[in-house]
Amino acid sequence: MKYGYARCSTNETKQDIDRQVRELHAAGADKVFLEYEHGDTEHKKVLSSLLELSQAGDTIFVTEVSRLARSTKQLCEIIEYVKDHHLRLCIIGSITVDCTSGNIDPMSTAFIQIAGVFSELELAIIRQRVKSGMSNAKAKGVQIGRPKTTKDNIPFLFYKHYPAYTSGQLNISEFARVVGVSRTTIYKYIDLLKK
Repeated sequence: MKYGYARCSTNETKQDIDRQVRELHAAGADKVFLEYEHGDTEHKKVLSSLLELSQAGDTIFVTEVSRLARSTKQLCEIIEYVKDHHLRLCIIGSITVDCTSGNIDPMSTAFIQIAGVFSELELAIIRQRVKSGMSNAKAKGVQIGRPKTTKDNIPFLFYKHYPAYTSGQLNISEFARVVGVSRTTIYKYIDLLKK
């Protein structure tokens, strides 16, 4: 079986994951697994499920090393799993690590480890840049983070359905669904009204 694995940090960057899916299918993936998780998250549920589902001789396609992991340690653990389970890992346009015989050649190991180091370095640079940008914005007096919620910026839909909630016609889950926000947000709005 030929599987594809696409990952991006949030489902807001749909363009990026759609691009990955197109490239994975073009490379030959029959089924593509999607994951919305940060690259350095230690346990990626979808990736773990994909690895467990894969059987000896299967191929896993990814568009780039950083889609698998942003740490060299995690990447080495994945490669070890691929080797132990006789899988083939294909990083599109880069390298194919064929462990179907249970072995991995030294050049492939070195290349993957070097790619992992660069992926980890890229993440560290991005974080440093973001931290610097936020510090610069704070120094200029820019409010960082979400704007503070007040009674004035609670959505109209909340006020429209609030009477139905207070009269017991809607429970908290239904109230959250019709307003289009989480239950936690509904509780926050209710607390604001009580002040």
